[in-house]
Amino acid sequence: MDRIWLQSYPVGIPADIDIEHIPSLVALLENACKTYADKVAYISMGKEMTYRQLDEASLAFAGWLQSRGLQKGDRVALMMPNLLQYPVALFGTLRAGCVVVNCNPLYTPRELEHQLKDSGAAAIVIVENFAHTLEQVLPRTTALRHVIVTPMGEMLGAVKGALVNLVVRRVRKMVPAWTIPTAIGFSSALAIGQRQRQRFKPVPLGQQDLAFLQYTGGTTGVSKGAMLTHANITSNVTQAYNWIRPAVREGQEIIVTALPLYHVFALTANCLTFLMIGATNLLIANPRDIPGFVKEWSKYPVSVFTGVNTLFNALLNNPDFAKLDFSTMRVTLGGGMAVQAPVAERWRQITGTPLLQAYGLTETSPAATINPLDMDGFNGAIGLPISSTEISIRDDAGTEVPITQVGEICIRGPQVMKGYWQRPEETANAFHPDGFLRTGDMGYVDKQGFVFLVDRKKDMILVSGFNVYPNEVEEAVAMHPGVGDVAAIGVADEHSGEAVKIFVVRKDPALTEKALIEHCRTVLTGYKVPKHVEFRDDLPRTNVGKILRRALKEAA
Repeated sequence: MDRIWLQSYPVGIPADIDIEHIPSLVALLENACKTYADKVAYISMGKEMTYRQLDEASLAFAGWLQSRGLQKGDRVALMMPNLLQYPVALFGTLRAGCVVVNCNPLYTPRELEHQLKDSGAAAIVIVENFAHTLEQVLPRTTALRHVIVTPMGEMLGAVKGALVNLVVRRVRKMVPAWTIPTAIGFSSALAIGQRQRQRFKPVPLGQQDLAFLQYTGGTTGVSKGAMLTHANITSNVTQAYNWIRPAVREGQEIIVTALPLYHVFALTANCLTFLMIGATNLLIANPRDIPGFVKEWSKYPVSVFTGVNTLFNALLNNPDFAKLDFSTMRVTLGGGMAVQAPVAERWRQITGTPLLQAYGLTETSPAATINPLDMDGFNGAIGLPISSTEISIRDDAGTEVPITQVGEICIRGPQVMKGYWQRPEETANAFHPDGFLRTGDMGYVDKQGFVFLVDRKKDMILVSGFNVYPNEVEEAVAMHPGVGDVAAIGVADEHSGEAVKIFVVRKDPALTEKALIEHCRTVLTGYKVPKHVEFRDDLPRTNVGKILRRALKEAA
């Protein structure tokens, strides 16, 4: 398409980036910690952590990993919400030369077991609220040698930490009983690492070394690890930094991080990109508690916010949100799922800041397109391809289609993943021969170079910005002995964008909707659990027996 989008680039944004001067994410972190040592890097439940403290604590965690024999390339799983422990463990893992494997804390034992076994994780840092889940799968995850368990309040200081832990454990009863005799506490690990500091040996890292195994369904329902290298992530951080640089101020921004850091959107956009300008991440551990979220927001002069449509909508529907002082707001960015025009308009009216869409996927680290930050209103586009990024719209044969014609969105750029972990066939299927990644999303490019998303080619369901794959839901439903056959689709939902609906052919005539949903809650994360159940005598199929999900979607 001859990069027609460059004509619409805001002044000052380069057509291409250069990351030769950034050998790794560790170099990026260490530079930020040196440059902004006394600036606040993170705030959690009122507790501040400076860049200097982040530097010291992450180095201690790296030292602990190294003291336990973990070497360059070993995988370390992180399973926790947005707490101060997360960035410490994240950067410590990278500084030890290890690979981060992000795990959703809401995983069921079945989901967690798959990810730990597939990644071959040697260690895990897990918040105690979910240790009971890990306990159930430990006997079957033989590669996992080290377990670090942390309570919610562990890094909040003695008094506040004890109070938070008391409320979480005793009042709200959010910590089911667990027993893992070999587990060590997070503070104990840091103390050991601190004592071993003189023995710590910095690990040489190159741009092509792996930084993350970020799990996704890709183009099928089998959860697989997207191999994101240091170059992939530093490229995306640099691309995003160049895009936002005209709108932000060095060392002065406070960005609200409500989306979970284990999700690639918040990981790259909030946690990593804003390192470049010494910003403060305001961590929200439970964004579902909207009143609590709004109260926390009210304490700080927030200037940047990233979120998904459902989160924006929930905030707008809270009467106290409109009472906040938005005079410091500079940037609001929406991704993960389509931003609805009415939500964007209400956001602009209340906050005075445009809600701009961006687009990407796990396999692109994630940003691929972003709307210009100087736009006044909502344009419905998912943005312009960012620096050094090419977009090609192609038909089923892989041939590029003309401008304005709909086809599959394909992406090529330095942020595109190396491939899927230990899945060469699926990696090959994900790319065209010329290196363009097949996204499975349908869209078009207009004459100004803006990209518009039309539909998804794949059957993936998008619930509040999280991917739900029909194959996984169907497999879980089919585990119920009363189910004869099942198909899952996504249907429109005013709260979450889409919701899961299943069509079931009963083997047991007495099977009820309630019993099925209760079963699903035991084997699926909450957002994957079907919201709608329809019983049928049979399901539509092709002549070779494949269920026609499209026919079910049209009928729904």
